[in-house]
Amino acid sequence: MANYYCEYCGTKHSSVMGLTNGYCFRHPNGANKGRHKLYEGSEKTKYTCKYCGTGQSSIQNLTNGYCFRHPDGANKGKHAPAL
Repeated sequence: MANYYCEYCGTKHSSVMGLTNGYCFRHPNGANKGRHKLYEGSEKTKYTCKYCGTGQSSIQNLTNGYCFRHPDGANKGKHAPAL
């Protein structure tokens, strides 16, 4: 059975529809101001930030931290998983 993850917060769901129906607490527009975004990469043992290269064992752990190389400025946005 496949798992589907939110790119913003790492929430896991068993279907794309189930995932994208829910509101995301780490959405860029603010907590619960937008829906989960499907992470289109494959399931991995380590996820890497596409801006700075930081690695974590889950998308949820990765997106929890602020990125010092974020496009909006140092520590002004969260890490984003690379595909």
